[in-house]
Amino acid sequence: MSQEPKAGPGRALVARAVRDAFRKLDPRTLCRNPVMFVVEIGSVFTSLLYAHALVTGAGEAPAPFILAVALWLWFTVLFGNFAEAMAEGRGKAQAANLRRARREVAAKRLAGPRRDAHKTEVMSASLRRDDLVLVEAGDLVPGDGEVIEGIASVDESAITGESAPVIRESGGDRSAVTGGTRVLSDWIVVRITADPGETFLDRMIALVEGAKRRKTPNEIALNILLAALTIVFLLATATLFAFSSHAALSGGQGSPVPLTVLVALLVCLIPTTIGGLLSAIGIAGMDRMVQANVLATSGRAVEAAGDVDVLLLDKTGTITLGNREAVAFLPAPGVTERELADAAQLASLADETPEGRSVVVLAKDRFDLRGRDLQGLGASFVPFSAHTRMSGVDVDGRRIRKGAVDAVARFVAEQGGSVPREVTAAAEELARGGGTPLLVADGRRALGVVHLKDIVKGGIRERFAEMRRIGIRTVMITGDNPLTASAIAAEAGVDDFLAEATPERKLDLIREYQRQGRLVAMTGDGTNDAPALAQADVAVAMNTGTQAAKEAGNMVDLDSNPTKLLDIVAIGKQMLMTRGALTTFSISNDVSKYFAIIPAAFVATYPELGALNVMRLHSPQSAVLSAVVFNALIIVGLIPLALRGVKYRPAPAGRLLRNNLLVYGLGGLILPFPCIKGIDLLLQWMGV
Repeated sequence: MSQEPKAGPGRALVARAVRDAFRKLDPRTLCRNPVMFVVEIGSVFTSLLYAHALVTGAGEAPAPFILAVALWLWFTVLFGNFAEAMAEGRGKAQAANLRRARREVAAKRLAGPRRDAHKTEVMSASLRRDDLVLVEAGDLVPGDGEVIEGIASVDESAITGESAPVIRESGGDRSAVTGGTRVLSDWIVVRITADPGETFLDRMIALVEGAKRRKTPNEIALNILLAALTIVFLLATATLFAFSSHAALSGGQGSPVPLTVLVALLVCLIPTTIGGLLSAIGIAGMDRMVQANVLATSGRAVEAAGDVDVLLLDKTGTITLGNREAVAFLPAPGVTERELADAAQLASLADETPEGRSVVVLAKDRFDLRGRDLQGLGASFVPFSAHTRMSGVDVDGRRIRKGAVDAVARFVAEQGGSVPREVTAAAEELARGGGTPLLVADGRRALGVVHLKDIVKGGIRERFAEMRRIGIRTVMITGDNPLTASAIAAEAGVDDFLAEATPERKLDLIREYQRQGRLVAMTGDGTNDAPALAQADVAVAMNTGTQAAKEAGNMVDLDSNPTKLLDIVAIGKQMLMTRGALTTFSISNDVSKYFAIIPAAFVATYPELGALNVMRLHSPQSAVLSAVVFNALIIVGLIPLALRGVKYRPAPAGRLLRNNLLVYGLGGLILPFPCIKGIDLLLQWMGV
């Protein structure tokens, strides 16, 4: 059976935008945009003038001319509304897709509070408050909750910013777990504390829909400029009517300027182009954020991102890879580096943590130590445990262990040995420098230390240099000691750093920058980040973070990728560049329209002004109508640019301004001349 082809998503989006464009004609909606509100009033007024001319047969201008002007003014308003509706429709479609693609985590729901209770496999979306779930090594915690039984090592780097795993156990202040974190070892039973039926993405979208932020300086300045220009030209147009009437009466020749022409003059002089596209630019900026998998609370948040001149970035996961890696083997006296690497690799084969895997890789790369037949040797692996804080293997009569220095030292002592002073000193030196030492032992014999360190991401230094070129200061935030923080900051190329950061110190740093008149962006996801996120002008919370962080931020990154902050700033800059470019174009093309409409408007009062008709337009009426038609069509032509955005190229503000003036300023000045002349010739050919 054949089916009728359905309209594609593009056609459905346009159809919905057309309907919304008519709904937005409601003055209560349009009054929020003073420029387009004035155009709507002009449309109503000229429609009334046409009705009067039609009824009385004696209008202040020919009825067809009044009708043409009125229709094109309505067309201008509708397409301004259409641009905004198109941008809104794209954003709503993206949000709908996100809702359909909500993330669900598999969970093991328990019938009772014990690990051995009956288990049922469910998805996280079906969990309710007070449900009990078992989370084992490798599992994601399916929702916010508290541990009621067991102990486990949990990777919370996306929430706390610390790369080292933490221990979570029942009772005390270490029982809380956050949805989206991963259990690395052992197991825990978790009681879900989230509200019933609430998934990660539902909470994000609800947060986005309910949040509001303050206006940014650029937004306030542009609104004041557009309102001021509208008021100035409104007063000027009213004055011109009185002036032309007085001149016609006192001079005894000529006639006053028709009201229809004055309304057309007003609409052409006020910045209708940017007024019609302003909302669309803001909403399109939010849409580009959604395409980047970032939910913004409003267009103001996106705009603030473009104004940012200070970036506060967490070290772990943003500047560094997030998981520490093995970088060196430091053998004990009398032990070769190869011997230490061989034992460390054997002890790490059962260690599924990122650090354990990096030890295996380093030994393979450094000494070509590859797979071996441990099964044939009868090896017995000792997996990493939160209780013992070490892992290892028993093979061929050897008991090899690797882990925290104090834990392995106790193991060595239990075997009747001791750790040499040189090894202890090397471990202490690594710890003071911000590294993490792992002690390796073979029975009673300490073999040496494996050095773990944070690895700076490739290419991050170049990105920070790019930020510096456009005037953005980068500041690294870390809980590390100042010595470690200084070394990583120098390697990454940030401008400054805050070590041993506490919530109070983060908050004070943001306030200090804001007192200097700077806009600050920050990313965070822990409850301890919430005060600073609430204070920051652009606050990006991670999807895997705590509810407190999400409520404090004005953006939520669904990918939980802290480096996304750099992309968010680029999108914000693109939005500002787009608005600046179209504002420049709108104001400059008004200058060109003066030459079309001013001589046509006053030639009946002052015939001498015909000399200013530099475009040699056919008649005063065709000149006015051509300018009005161009004024409406240019909004239509610029809708794709407003939705797509001007291409962002990192450059100083001075260079961007110069490029804007050359491309959009000069283009806006020149383009109306051939277009208005072409429309005039078309109207003449059509006999209008």
